[in-house]
Amino acid sequence: MLDFLFDTGMLARVLVVILVLAGVQFVVRRYIGRVVHRVVSSHHYKSTHEERQREETLTGLFRTALTVLLWLIGIIFVLQELGVDLAAIVTGAGLLGIVVGIGAQSAIKNFLSGMSIILENQYRVGDVVTLCGHSGIVEHVTIRVTKLRDLDGSVYFIPNGEITTVSNMTMEYSGVLIEVGVSYDTDIRKAEKVINEVGKEMAEDQEWKDRIIEPIAFLRLNSFGDSSVNLRALGKTVPMEQWNVAGEYRTRLMNAFSKNDIEIPFPQRVIHTAKEHPKK
Repeated sequence: MLDFLFDTGMLARVLVVILVLAGVQFVVRRYIGRVVHRVVSSHHYKSTHEERQREETLTGLFRTALTVLLWLIGIIFVLQELGVDLAAIVTGAGLLGIVVGIGAQSAIKNFLSGMSIILENQYRVGDVVTLCGHSGIVEHVTIRVTKLRDLDGSVYFIPNGEITTVSNMTMEYSGVLIEVGVSYDTDIRKAEKVINEVGKEMAEDQEWKDRIIEPIAFLRLNSFGDSSVNLRALGKTVPMEQWNVAGEYRTRLMNAFSKNDIEIPFPQRVIHTAKEHPKK
């Protein structure tokens, strides 16, 4: 068999194909990032963070897709050089063709959904999203699957074809929603003033001002609870900073309420006891 390969030059041609593919793959993986960077930088993004996310997502996608395509072409060339009749295999394996066809439906669905997600820029590597009931940071996006990691460190691999709704919490900007309860005897206008002052002071703080787009400000009296009046405040931050900003704001607001004698009440319950009737 080896003599046959050497006599016909088949082994040499197979090795050439493999070496060419390996060389092309090396060049592609090395320079695809530069090409993507030029294309992405030619479009307008609201921040360098978003531009970098888009660049990382597209670079990973194209590297994976081109690698798979190159080696698929290589396998076909090698099989042809070895004398394998690919047409006979494709047409002769009827049952296999049906099974592959059924599997291909899912693959095509994932492919089309993945292309829509990427082309429409629904989310990028580094975004915090909710997909199919799972929330986490997007670590990897391919045409077939999206990889998420939540705060517990659990990793979810979600086929793109199963994604029907995307909730992206870090697209362009992030919102901060604060709800706090105050006692029923609180002067609401006074509480509103304190809420706005804390938001303004924090937005002017050197440590936080670059993370805040719009200061947290009083929105409305949102609801009446069993033992509290619930107020709501709203602000905007740069992506991924909403949780840090919200935590710091709550700490400052609690201190400001304490200084201004605004009570954050504990749950209260009124218990009525029956009076004992005097014995006759």
